[in-house]
Amino acid sequence: MHRLSVLFLLVELISYTGAAQQTKPPRPDPFVDPKHDPYNILKYIASDTLAAIAFSLVLLVAIAQTWFMKKWGAKWMMSMTIGAYCFAFGIGTRFGLHIHPQSLGIYIVGNTFVVLSPCAFIAADYVLLGRLARHLDADKHLLFVSSRRLTFAFVMSDLVTFFIQASGGGLSASAVNNPQMALIGARVFLGGLIAQLLSFGVFWCLYLVFLYRVRKYNPEIWSMDKSKAWYNSWLALATALFISCIGILIRSGFRVAELSQGFQGHLATTEPFFYGLDTLPLFIAIAVYIPFWPGRFLGKPNAPRRFY
Repeated sequence: MHRLSVLFLLVELISYTGAAQQTKPPRPDPFVDPKHDPYNILKYIASDTLAAIAFSLVLLVAIAQTWFMKKWGAKWMMSMTIGAYCFAFGIGTRFGLHIHPQSLGIYIVGNTFVVLSPCAFIAADYVLLGRLARHLDADKHLLFVSSRRLTFAFVMSDLVTFFIQASGGGLSASAVNNPQMALIGARVFLGGLIAQLLSFGVFWCLYLVFLYRVRKYNPEIWSMDKSKAWYNSWLALATALFISCIGILIRSGFRVAELSQGFQGHLATTEPFFYGLDTLPLFIAIAVYIPFWPGRFLGKPNAPRRFY
């Protein structure tokens, strides 16, 4: 259902922008003054070099995760892998924006994939914590909530905040001749982003509490892999999840700040911010699992856990 909501939102957005373009002046040369070009949503010419670097790195991570999934398992991380491919596709559309900076269609497609892909990364981290808790037989350290219920609760919260964002975006897109309703829609959309950030922030805090309680009350679990190489210890995977959460939190905070300024604000119209506070943190959030693929740690008991 949420996919249909996204498609409906995009149709409304296209209709809105199509109507708005009827009152705009003739199209200027897109490369003369992109900052003041009313048809250039980005307000800059997308860099081919930065797009190529980001696209290549994210795609390599997606391919590596696909191979690791086949070699070591952990198909429940598939949402992250699929999200990585989608994220790479979204970044790849910026090649088109470099050539056609006034193209609304390219912008909508690219922005949709870039904005929605992290939802898949978040879902994978939610599932990973539950799997890790069951692997360690440490559900009792999840503040008296079972790992399955915890995962279900956070996935549902992610869906709810997604629908809030979709409804806010739809309200803004449909309010063609009503600036007040458009402003209300933008605020609803921002509220959805804030709620999603808070939800993931709570998840991260619960994860920190989980690690603290395991170390304090079950030191034998904490040190169960001390005879193994550090990169084969479950603590290495736990650290990877911690880093992944930090990357997602940075990106989510940036998106909230960006929308708080508006779509034409300084953050939204400055390319280095997009790569430094959105693409890079998300890349780290998924690339950190390359040397610490969960299947090596949480796979079958007799499966080899060597990294080579």
